[in-house]
Amino acid sequence: MFKLIAPGTAMIAVNYAFARFSYGLFLPYISDSLNLSESEAGLIGTLGYISYSIALICSNIFIDKFGSLKVTQLAGLSAVIGLLGIALSANYFLLGVSMFTAGLGSGWSSPAFSKVVDRSFPEDQKDQGNSWINSGTTFGIIISGPIALFFAEYWRNAFLFFALLAFATLIWNSMVIPNPETSQESSEKRIPAFQKIIKNGLRMIIGSMIVGFSSSVFWTFSRSYLTAEHGFSNQESVLFWILMGIAGIAGGIVGKVIVIKGLNFSFRLFLLLLILSIALIIFPSRVMIYAASIFFGIAYIAITGLLLVWGTKRFSDTPFVGVSLAFFCLGIGQTIGSSVAGMMIEMISYPFTFSVFAVFGLAALLVPVKK
Repeated sequence: MFKLIAPGTAMIAVNYAFARFSYGLFLPYISDSLNLSESEAGLIGTLGYISYSIALICSNIFIDKFGSLKVTQLAGLSAVIGLLGIALSANYFLLGVSMFTAGLGSGWSSPAFSKVVDRSFPEDQKDQGNSWINSGTTFGIIISGPIALFFAEYWRNAFLFFALLAFATLIWNSMVIPNPETSQESSEKRIPAFQKIIKNGLRMIIGSMIVGFSSSVFWTFSRSYLTAEHGFSNQESVLFWILMGIAGIAGGIVGKVIVIKGLNFSFRLFLLLLILSIALIIFPSRVMIYAASIFFGIAYIAITGLLLVWGTKRFSDTPFVGVSLAFFCLGIGQTIGSSVAGMMIEMISYPFTFSVFAVFGLAALLVPVKK
């Protein structure tokens, strides 16, 4: 089990923490270097979410046609190219193209690994396996945080280092992920019709989009908020990010919580924690702000793990379809949310924007969660 969880966790760390979320971590310095406005920064962040969503749309077809190993390799390659592009970006346009490229890998890697887990793990270990691989984001954040602390002004070098780690992770996964015949893998379980996918996953679609929209403001603008509004130093804001990553490890226990309390209770518990974290950052208190970091780290990893498990339960015959659908809708919500947040911050204020996004997240409590 560990033989596959370790490289899978590393690939998720690369594709999510480095290729997508590190943009928000280094955003103050990237913006200064390239003279980006808040709306421009938000639009570039949105491009990463758009490519993530596009990759999720085609992930099922790619997995069905080429197999999970090749799709995982494609995810790693897009991260390497995208991270290199970010490091070498000289203007707004090149940065946007690079963010788009980097975002593709996250949309391919999660469904591919759900397929690997479904094929390779015993039934009683699948939920925990999926949850732990999904928690790779937190380990990536733990790595990227100290790098931002010491190399914040040298963000180009930091992204070059991330690209190097991404390349090493690509090689590792290529060596250990099993590679069954594509025809055997794709013929096991066929992708259901579009109408059936929508009918089976409608509640999950709505819940995922709300969570994505609400959480996007935190990922993209939380660190900028701290430096612009609360007067945080670089060291203090990086500590905020590192705490979020460390706390996220606890989100990996969601598989156990689901077993004990059920999917419906677990979703609501971690959703409330997520909303609380978005609201707490508004208060000018160091204690509350760092608490927001810890709560968000736990809640986001847990709730994305819950969406992953929800997807596998709703589409038990084709779990990678359920995972793709849940994460696609999460990405759609984040795509819209990141762009809207940037415009709201520029036109109104940080506190108002974070308040609106926290309140909007409450709508997900109305969504019934069923297997």
